[in-house]
Amino acid sequence: MELDEELEEPKRSGILQSTSKRVRMIFSVMASPNRIDILRILNSKGPLTYSELKSLAGFKSKKESGKFAYHLRKLLRQSLVALNKSERRYTITNLGKLVLSLARQIEERSIIESGKMYVRTSHESIEEFNSHKIIQSLVREGSLPLELAQKITEEVENRIYKYQTTYLTGSLIREMVNSVLLEHGHEEYRNKLARLGMPVYDIQEMLTNLDNVDNGAEGLLFNTGQKVFAEHLLTNVLPKDVADSHLSGDMHISNPGIWSMIPDTIFVNVKELIEDGVILGGKYLDVSRITSSKSLDEVTSSLSIIISLLSKEASQEIVLDGLVPLFTKYSKTIPELEQKLTDAFATASTTSKYNKRSTNVSVRLQLGSDLKIVNAIINAYKNYTKITPIPKIGLIVDFDKGKITDVSEALAEIISIGGKVMFAKGEVSSYGITNGTNKNSGPLAITLQSVSINLPRLAFESNKDETYFRARLALLMKPALSSMALRKKDISDLTRRGLNPILAKNTQYMQRSSVSLIVNLVGLKESVFNILGFQDNKEGRDILNKVIETAVDVAAKKGKELGDTVAISMTETEGSSRFANLDGEKYGKNSALNSMDGDSYSQGIVLRASEIDDYTSKTDIISECNKLSKLLNGGLLVTLDIDQNATHADIKKSIEKAAELTPSFRPVKKVALCGECGFKDEPFVDKCPKCKSSYVI
Repeated sequence: MELDEELEEPKRSGILQSTSKRVRMIFSVMASPNRIDILRILNSKGPLTYSELKSLAGFKSKKESGKFAYHLRKLLRQSLVALNKSERRYTITNLGKLVLSLARQIEERSIIESGKMYVRTSHESIEEFNSHKIIQSLVREGSLPLELAQKITEEVENRIYKYQTTYLTGSLIREMVNSVLLEHGHEEYRNKLARLGMPVYDIQEMLTNLDNVDNGAEGLLFNTGQKVFAEHLLTNVLPKDVADSHLSGDMHISNPGIWSMIPDTIFVNVKELIEDGVILGGKYLDVSRITSSKSLDEVTSSLSIIISLLSKEASQEIVLDGLVPLFTKYSKTIPELEQKLTDAFATASTTSKYNKRSTNVSVRLQLGSDLKIVNAIINAYKNYTKITPIPKIGLIVDFDKGKITDVSEALAEIISIGGKVMFAKGEVSSYGITNGTNKNSGPLAITLQSVSINLPRLAFESNKDETYFRARLALLMKPALSSMALRKKDISDLTRRGLNPILAKNTQYMQRSSVSLIVNLVGLKESVFNILGFQDNKEGRDILNKVIETAVDVAAKKGKELGDTVAISMTETEGSSRFANLDGEKYGKNSALNSMDGDSYSQGIVLRASEIDDYTSKTDIISECNKLSKLLNGGLLVTLDIDQNATHADIKKSIEKAAELTPSFRPVKKVALCGECGFKDEPFVDKCPKCKSSYVI
């Protein structure tokens, strides 16, 4: 019977015979590791020219040309690779992809079936456990001497066999390696080899609490990524004393996940950027290229693109200058200008953001210039504020050479509906940060300001000795400024290599003349009046000024040493509430917090709009405010706190009076906003008038 069947074999149909032969031929092609490599290369990097493919496959010498041609011919004959004759490029076919996938599955399954230990790697493959790979990683990633790497690997291998773990992962092996390194006292090597990431529980919590993510999947991915880079900053980039100062609460680094990548504030002359045309080179290839703009449509489109792209290159704020002269030539079409600008602001607001508050964009308007255009920009901004629940864009009104009464009525209305407006003399951001750079350094300047010092902590540890307190401040500032100089170097390096394309295309922006390093002081009042025990009188305020003078002097000396512009500010930071919480836990709530308004330390100065009529230039708070404005070369944030019930007329009067008394201030009025539908068109307290939701922000 068997013999009969064997004799009948050749009588099978021709199709079956040819299929069987084709499969055998394909398996013979798979028998060569060189041919599998060629398929892998084309799958990941193709289409490729003959010479590109030959080089990537490792056939670099002339002697190997024939061997390479032989392997490629085999792949072409079995239709695993195809040649596009018009482009002279080789690509992998769908059949080739199937063969490649099959080869990988066979390899993985054979390892599993063999009963040997196999490793699920981080690059999505299964490989047989090989201790030599551990040695290679220790030497390459951790810079361990070979002898020590072999010794550590031997111990790790023993543990793996001892635990009889057949299901290994790359991260599990790394944990074992780091554990052995710590046991042998090699903490510095362990830090280099640590896997940066998040615990499974934290990932699940992020997915559960989506209320904290208001930027869709992009926000979720960014929050995860920034935690990884923040951990890298604190364990491997910053000097240990600076990282410890941040973690303990002596000082605070804002946005640590992007600290070494992008600057905090960018002051840009948008007129020059638009007129020259934004050069993006080979970056953002999916963004429309708009060369030098001529028509109003082109200018507003360019403005929208610049705001969107620049927002990605700063963590706190973009201050746009030059808008008034940019639009002066369109003064005959004001209604059209207002509509186009409203649209540009609305479009630019859709860009991604790096933190909960998002990068502010502020349009700087100089009064005393073309009032027609100034009013058009203000009206466009008012329209934008009406249709945006929480505006990302704000206005900075420079009243140094103009009358605030020309615009106060429109601005009062904008403030009452939740718009962001800052009043200042000179170049100031909405956080009160001054542009202290060389004005001749080009159309753009940068400040790095995200380091804040916890003055109450220093005061607690100074035993009521004011001289010792100032000495401690000087000591803490030096490493903080050194790390800021290191940060500037890292940002400059990454920018030059294309991480921030707009900055990269204008390399002078990262030169010394256009970058300021700013250290922020938090909780000055609590330190001097509450903890050190001085009275809030002339003597106490003299001490307050001495503290700032000490900080400014240290900054100037350190700046000369580093070759950088270094300044001191008192502005808003999320570090303020963190400091207060940490100090409350460490020293007891009453000791730190009994002189505070709310649950955070003082930041800058707060003026009450309801009391503004009683203030004169000699009133204590105003004279103190003006003295501090002169002392702080990095900027002082003065907040004008407006009552929730204030009318347009009240707000108008308050800002006009405040402008007589202080060189810069930011009016703040709380506006109720529905967290469900974003309604804010009229004041409400408990429930949204539109959707009846009680979720009020």
